[in-house]
Amino acid sequence: MLAHLGIRLQVEGEATLPGPLLLVANHISWLDITSLHAARFCRFVSKADVARWPLIGALATGVGTLFIQRESRRDAMRVVHHMADSLRAGDVLAVFPEGTTSDGVDLLPFHANLLQAAITAGAPVQPVALQFLDARGERSLAPCYVGDDTLLGSVWRTVRARGITVRIVFGTPQDAQGRERRAWAQSLREDVIRLRR
Repeated sequence: MLAHLGIRLQVEGEATLPGPLLLVANHISWLDITSLHAARFCRFVSKADVARWPLIGALATGVGTLFIQRESRRDAMRVVHHMADSLRAGDVLAVFPEGTTSDGVDLLPFHANLLQAAITAGAPVQPVALQFLDARGERSLAPCYVGDDTLLGSVWRTVRARGITVRIVFGTPQDAQGRERRAWAQSLREDVIRLRR
């Protein structure tokens, strides 16, 4: 898909293989899942709305995405249990702990709930930074999908832009080391900020 959209993939750092592993990444665009998949295979946790998106929903479902009703605390608990089981089975999962997309200029606070799956399963977490760059190597806002953007509008901006590169930087995997999930989420957010340079 990246090649069809004319988007170049640039990967830095080492994608840890094999699992169990939980990836945590910042969230900018509907292209984030496709971009991370281009760098390494993983299963995602995503908001339930994505399952209904044209093409993207079918692709997300086809690669084993776990869908969550974000407004439901009970559903979040269900997904955390499912994630922990998947991690114990050796899977590589990925989450966007900001909980929604941003323009990528700054990171939103990281929600800590889904990190409980890694703590429960004793699995490491690897921070990952995503950036979209234009032909000059500057931040590109074309693929952003935030605020009042429509999916179609974001797709159209992305298709019209030229010379976009998605830069994915894998950080060093880490264990909880006795940290509770909120402190760990804050530490991982700081790691992702550093990885974006």
